[in-house]
Amino acid sequence: MKSIAAAVALTFATLAAGSALAAEEKKPTPQQERMKSCNKDAGEQALKGDARKKFMSSCLKGETAAADTKATPQQEKMKACNKEAGDKALKGDERKKFMSGCLKG
Repeated sequence: MKSIAAAVALTFATLAAGSALAAEEKKPTPQQERMKSCNKDAGEQALKGDARKKFMSSCLKGETAAADTKATPQQEKMKACNKEAGDKALKGDERKKFMSGCLKG
């Protein structure tokens, strides 16, 4: 856990130091790009708490997705329902009603 905290602290320190350069160049550093990408991926996977910390640590090290960040059954169900709604070209209230029913049953 301490190594994760150290990695996060190092990342923030790198970002803080990099922000001064970015202000001059207006170009994000590779570390900033990695942080942005990892953060986006963690958000898409709806990771929270320790699972998010573990994923972020792994991702920032340049490793591929952490082994135990598999989608939860609810996330899998959401993905399947979303695909089905898209296949049926549902929009607006129709889509909301379909998604609600699909996710409940």
